[in-house]
Amino acid sequence: MNWDRIEGNWKQFSGKAQQQWGKLTNDDLDVVEGRRTELVGKIQERYGVAKDEAERQVDTWLQNM
Repeated sequence: MNWDRIEGNWKQFSGKAQQQWGKLTNDDLDVVEGRRTELVGKIQERYGVAKDEAERQVDTWLQNM
C-alpha cells in the first residue's frame, strides 16, 4: 500500500492508526488528516520517541496495511 491511498482514505485508516497508537486522540488524528509527516510528529510528541523511530513505526504500520 502506498501513502497516497492512506491520505485519500484517512477517515477509514484513522481508526486503524488509533488502534496502533492508542495515545493518539481523535483531535490528533483530525490534525494529521492523512499527512505522513504530521503523523510522525504526533507519534513523537505522544510517545517521546525520536523522529527516526516514529518514521520506522509508521513504515512498519504501512507495510502491514
